[in-house]
Amino acid sequence: MVARLSATATHRKSGRPRALVLAPTRELVNQINDVIIPLAHSAGLNTVTVFGGVSQVRQVNTLTKGVDIVVACPGRLEDLIGQGFVSLDSIEITVIGEADHMADLGFLPAVTRLLKQIPHSSQKMLFSATLDNGVDRLVAAFLTNAVLHSVDDETSHVDEMTHHVFEVSTDNKKALIRELAAGRGKRILFTRTKHQAKKLAKQLTAQGIPAVDLHGNLSQSKRDKNLAAFGSGKIRVLVATDVAARGVHVDSVELVVHVDPPAESKSYLHRSGRTARAGHAGDVVTIVLPEQRKDTAILLRKASINIRPVRVIPSSTAVADLVGERAPYVKPIPQQLSPGKSGNGKSQGTNAQRKRAARMGKQISNSHRSSSARANASSNTRLSRG
Repeated sequence: MVARLSATATHRKSGRPRALVLAPTRELVNQINDVIIPLAHSAGLNTVTVFGGVSQVRQVNTLTKGVDIVVACPGRLEDLIGQGFVSLDSIEITVIGEADHMADLGFLPAVTRLLKQIPHSSQKMLFSATLDNGVDRLVAAFLTNAVLHSVDDETSHVDEMTHHVFEVSTDNKKALIRELAAGRGKRILFTRTKHQAKKLAKQLTAQGIPAVDLHGNLSQSKRDKNLAAFGSGKIRVLVATDVAARGVHVDSVELVVHVDPPAESKSYLHRSGRTARAGHAGDVVTIVLPEQRKDTAILLRKASINIRPVRVIPSSTAVADLVGERAPYVKPIPQQLSPGKSGNGKSQGTNAQRKRAARMGKQISNSHRSSSARANASSNTRLSRG
């Protein structure tokens, strides 16, 4: 993309970028942009990231000054187009990253609307480790004489990746997760829900294993901060939902743990792909409860993973061998209370105290009225009996 754009003498126009990269998540947008920036700058080109969850002011200012390459999530880009800050009528090259995941997340209608605004003669490229779902519709509608380039079969095995299935009782599952998180290297623990990710990260941190969470309920600044802490090695355990399963790259992740088996084989492959990257070795563990045994066997068969499950307890040799040297215990830092907060989480400000006093007075008043009513009722009862 950079080579082609730099080969033409087209000048930047306000609000009219020359190339567009679409991606489904903010993290992926940032990582793609980080790769493009040094290449673009060396060729005299500039870039901008466009996604929600942050102020649009910087994005609008950069677009207005003129930008060569936009790396964007579909939602915010459509918003800016609707506000008149950007037009796609000068796009020469379009790249759609994780194309099938766009369909999984319901972005296909937005992607379709965006592609309709791009010149038909421009080059369009769709990328993903797995190309299915509604991708064929995009190909049929927007690509001319499309050519499929396949590096490898989607179920082909990565030689450096070793798969494990640990069957464990419900009573031992939490302790097993703690053991798997206790090693020295970086590891990603995948959960099905945002609530699970947040809760597990807090539990591990409280147990002396510092962990951060990554999921859609976090603000963009918090997501960036947590991912940076994990990427730098300051924190070695990331507890994430599938927001981290696609495209997000962190160097030297040695272990991926499916805390619960994923819902489908494709999710298993993408989650697992966060380790054993760029020639490094890595392990993948799927934790299975007895009642999940049958569904997990079907899942792994669809993913072309042939591995015999091992029944374990947290102290099993198979677990210890995988964990290796344990990281030292890290004493949890007590949560600091915000100004005006007491230990019970109640605000101690003047207004808050006045409101609580008023509520207390009302409760006491109601209590007195209630007591008086019960006394009168009792008196009436005694009189009637007399």
